[in-house]
Amino acid sequence: MGHKHETIVKPFSDVHNKGGTILATLLHDPTVEGLDVALYMDGSASMEGEYGPRGILAKLGGVRNTVEPQMQWMLEYLASKDKDGVLRVAYWATGDGSQLEVVGDLTGPDAKNYKFPGPQYFGKGTVMLPVLRDYVSYIKTQVEKGAKRGLAVIITDSQVYDAADIKAYSAQVAKEIEAGRLPRLNFVLVGVGSQIDEEQMEEICHEEYPGVGHLWCHRVADRMEEMAELVAVLVDETMTVAAGGTIYDDKGAVVKRYESRLPAVLEFKVPPGCTAFTLEIGGQKFTQPIPDEDHHDDDDDDDDDDHAPPATKRSSGHGH
Repeated sequence: MGHKHETIVKPFSDVHNKGGTILATLLHDPTVEGLDVALYMDGSASMEGEYGPRGILAKLGGVRNTVEPQMQWMLEYLASKDKDGVLRVAYWATGDGSQLEVVGDLTGPDAKNYKFPGPQYFGKGTVMLPVLRDYVSYIKTQVEKGAKRGLAVIITDSQVYDAADIKAYSAQVAKEIEAGRLPRLNFVLVGVGSQIDEEQMEEICHEEYPGVGHLWCHRVADRMEEMAELVAVLVDETMTVAAGGTIYDDKGAVVKRYESRLPAVLEFKVPPGCTAFTLEIGGQKFTQPIPDEDHHDDDDDDDDDDHAPPATKRSSGHGH
């Protein structure tokens, strides 16, 4: 397969050298290596209707639990990103509004079998700081088990009571990340329905921290049925955007910087005589030897689909 003279280093699946312009295809998203994910579902009283009736009433049918299928879908999807396929799942904003009810460590393959009837005690408020504290202490235990990155997905259907505390705590977390005491963390906040305060979400998520950038991102779903899909989009965006990447030549000089997300195919020029390049993402480095120059259009390659005929080729990487 491929070229005899090539050694392909993960995370690359294919590397071509066209007269000093390198085309390197990524095999998988290297930014999610060692990722540990948790899912926090709003358990406040305003959500009660969405979980549908319980007990005898639940058996009468008619009113559906709109949260459960979304939770199952998200669990399956998020587990595919997680380093061991196991997610910490909890209801938050329960009890007096500041409590958490931990559902447990759940696996993706079993997602369809889990029931999510809602928390035991629906909350009288929506206090988010305990979620962040819980996740940070959880990720500390996971670092010992190989976690290199953390992602907490938080769902809410209302305004949060403690925005100022969340911002202060986020600044603290960013300092810990920058100092290397915590791995890179991201918080994905999804608001559902008409009761959320998007301005407040903007304010929390807009903050950029020195050496870390954004910790938060958010979106709003109009209906519970749109929630899981939004989470998937956000997670995909966040896990690449958060990282960006830098390409160095074999002398350690920067040849290209990706400020935000890494495209699936990296295209950059290297100086004459350069024998290898290094991709650095989130503190990880991957060095790839540069193959001999392609003197013809790779008709012997088995992944020709990547190489469009000359007429349809992208103009030197500026197109979108």
